[in-house]
Amino acid sequence: TTFSGHGPRDSLQDNMRKTRTIILASASPRRKEILRKTGLKFRVDESDYEEHAAPGLTPHELVKFHARQKAGDVARRHRNALIIAADTIVVLKGSLYGKPRNRAQAGEMLKALSGKAHSVITGFTIIDTADSRELSGSVETKVFFKQLSMDEIKAYVRSGKPLDKAGAYGIQGLGAVLVKKIEGDFFNVVGLPLHALAEGLKKFGVFML
Repeated sequence: TTFSGHGPRDSLQDNMRKTRTIILASASPRRKEILRKTGLKFRVDESDYEEHAAPGLTPHELVKFHARQKAGDVARRHRNALIIAADTIVVLKGSLYGKPRNRAQAGEMLKALSGKAHSVITGFTIIDTADSRELSGSVETKVFFKQLSMDEIKAYVRSGKPLDKAGAYGIQGLGAVLVKKIEGDFFNVVGLPLHALAEGLKKFGVFML
């Protein structure tokens, strides 16, 4: 699993880049699918980092902090590789919504989001383990929910779809029926801001196009 860049560089750097691996530091099937569809060749190595509270950070700072920790954890296991990690949260009027602990909490989250606009913020980090270069960024997308009935909330919770997703929903698949419209990057809501990531990867010699 290798990649090659474009543009001028010396032959030593070129040879190094040809033998390096791209690692997605996430077990998320949604992030894996987004990256796979670009045609980029990569491997998956899930981070062992356990997210914890980080008081005093803004939502954008928080997701970038978690993404850096995930990437850094995996980076220690790979030489001459590019590590990609991401973290996503839902924000509604200053309240942060991660993955629900159980179905009851999922229902409460959906009830809170019903009929309102909220933000989905994803932070990402790219680490080059060959020279320790690092780039982090975050992207925000506004999502507008329809007014949900209790029957709709219960049905969606029963589907099991909310339990592994920030904010207790996924915009892809069945969760799409909850959403009236969005403003911003669709893939950011799924969990990986593809445009921003592609621009970031250019700085490491990786071009998706």
